[in-house]
Amino acid sequence: MEFKKEQIDAWKKQHGDIYLITVEDKSCVLRKPTRQELSFVSGITDPMQFTETLLKQLWLGGDEDMQERDEYFLAISSKLDTVLKLKEAEVKKL
Repeated sequence: MEFKKEQIDAWKKQHGDIYLITVEDKSCVLRKPTRQELSFVSGITDPMQFTETLLKQLWLGGDEDMQERDEYFLAISSKLDTVLKLKEAEVKKL
């Protein structure tokens, strides 16, 4: 799926960093989660349900097959850690 530059720019303005995930001929765009969203999904104990819920929350646009067909969903699941990556904090003893 192709995304127009105007749409990408609008998403970036609204959400900050966004991510394009491509699997074969399908693609989608996700945004970073908020603390509230992470708090909500952290209560989900089933890993697949956790991923599915998070994917729905972060979804900005793309091929619906990415959410609905297992082969695409599982491929996205393995890349969500990139979207969730946090900044490194540094601790110094004073």
